[in-house]
Amino acid sequence: MNKIVGIIVAGGDGIRMAAGIRKQYLLLSGLPVLSRTLRAIAASPEITDIFLVVPETDFDYCRRQVIPLIATKEHTKKPLQLVAGGPTRQASVFNGISAVDSDDGVVLIHDGVRPFVSPGRIAECIRTAAENGACSLGLPVSDTVKEVTRAGDVIDTLDRQRLWLAQTPQAFDLVSIRKAHLQARQEGYSSTDDASLIEHTGGRVRMICGSPWNIKITRPEDLRLAELILEFDLFSD
Repeated sequence: MNKIVGIIVAGGDGIRMAAGIRKQYLLLSGLPVLSRTLRAIAASPEITDIFLVVPETDFDYCRRQVIPLIATKEHTKKPLQLVAGGPTRQASVFNGISAVDSDDGVVLIHDGVRPFVSPGRIAECIRTAAENGACSLGLPVSDTVKEVTRAGDVIDTLDRQRLWLAQTPQAFDLVSIRKAHLQARQEGYSSTDDASLIEHTGGRVRMICGSPWNIKITRPEDLRLAELILEFDLFSD
């Protein structure tokens, strides 16, 4: 069976959280956010291997304070390898992909501070990528969207029927995403998500519905919302 690899990207410094600790290590109902994210990925029956990308200086901390909290009787222990992050998210993902010792299969890339992705969404993302080459979770935009200048003046009102907010996980054919990252590095092209790199090479990405609870924890108010999501078990399929 081809590998289905989960790459968890947690290389950020968390400066927007202003908590004196990287946001991925903040406690969420007693567990680090990153541990909860890893639990969600480890619980997916489709995932065969996990690569956790963090700053190299955090390896020892993760071995002591994050990884031991993943395994429970409900969460199958799977091979997990630590990978040193890079100066940007894109560089960190490239390091994670480069660490995968395989020439085929599917890679699922997920933000380390999105702890509420559900098993059903993971499975559908992997399945769609296997069929189409690339897949991203996302949400259709429901509000009116304005394009504005830096000064705040409105330039245009965009057609929201064609606009989605991208989430992770995003899943890809391993060969295609490796090629896209290599091409981006050669051309000096950068983007904020991996699907954009596939688009840049002319590839097609299929968008499927994610969940409004699949939030990215980057600010103090996100952490408070996350506590409520956990309390009311809102992220279950």
